[in-house]
Amino acid sequence: MNDSTPQGGTLATYVLRLYVTGTSPRAQVAIANLRRICEQDLRGQYDLEIIDVLEHPEVAEREKILATPTLIKQLPPPLRRVIGDLSDKEKVLLGLEVRPELPATDRPDHP
Repeated sequence: MNDSTPQGGTLATYVLRLYVTGTSPRAQVAIANLRRICEQDLRGQYDLEIIDVLEHPEVAEREKILATPTLIKQLPPPLRRVIGDLSDKEKVLLGLEVRPELPATDRPDHP
């Protein structure tokens, strides 16, 4: 499921995969939390794929998913994983090493 596509430009695009187990309440909470974080902090610069490990067990096995929900940031490197319902936004951003882009006027190198 593609929730957003890059809008061009030179900003980093985050490639995220969220592994969930069916439509459990925990999976739904993790999906809602991640969508909110992406919209607020990544501002359209992300590609999110949600993978149900019940429907795609081979993918879960290949990616060594031992618990769900598990979020994997594939790009930009390094690869990072966060396990849980993603309710602590700061912990998720820190764990994924996501650094939202600042507007040009807020950047230290802006004249």
